[in-house]
Amino acid sequence: MSYQLRREEVLDGDRLKAMLEESPARAAQAILIAAREGVLDAQALLGQILLDGQGIEQDPPLAVRWFGIAASGGHLMARNMLGRCHEHGWGCSADAAVAAGHYRLAAEKGLDWAMYNYANLLATGRGVAEDQVQALGLYRRAAEMGHAKSMNLLGRYLEEGRVCPADPQAARDWYRRSAVGGDFRGQFSYAAVLADEGHIEEALDWLRKALAGGNLNFLRVASKALANATDPNIRALVADYAQRCVELEYDLKPL
Repeated sequence: MSYQLRREEVLDGDRLKAMLEESPARAAQAILIAAREGVLDAQALLGQILLDGQGIEQDPPLAVRWFGIAASGGHLMARNMLGRCHEHGWGCSADAAVAAGHYRLAAEKGLDWAMYNYANLLATGRGVAEDQVQALGLYRRAAEMGHAKSMNLLGRYLEEGRVCPADPQAARDWYRRSAVGGDFRGQFSYAAVLADEGHIEEALDWLRKALAGGNLNFLRVASKALANATDPNIRALVADYAQRCVELEYDLKPL
């Protein structure tokens, strides 16, 4: 496989994944060359692999610089990633207000991930004044675009009737769509609905999917919820969730 990328070539996600799996260092070199030649997608991707240390030495401050270059050229995901860096302090000082500004710019131009991230800040009042109505609107827009994480949170608003009329059936449908879309929180939410309806086997299947994809913070909270389940088969999954937490904690320990 050739790793020389032409300036006009668009780096699609599948090809990049194959390149990075086959030879991360060579793929990173190809991305670096394309980024220096001004290919916006490559500039954004270079920021990502610098942030992750994938095929190249990890360098979060340099990642922020490349995200900035790509964002200045109009790359919406790079703008969103600038927001992520400023929200979490990756390669720069943590500043939720600056993060909100980047998210808002990308959200206004139609990026679903930016809508989701900006809505999260609005929902929690971080870096911006809390605005549940605006947050709900952004979650709904992103969900309607197919964003699985936003589908789950839209379902939460509809289930709880938060700044909107409660609509359990609509909430159920959004949870289902989120679960099918691969969001582990959506899978857990949909499993809870199914369990309440008595569909235990189907609920267990979704809980196992959530277990396989969930991060450490989610699994810790989920374990507590499962411990209070009425069905013994669901409660039995607590041991599997706890074991996965141990594995993830071990992976996070410094060498």
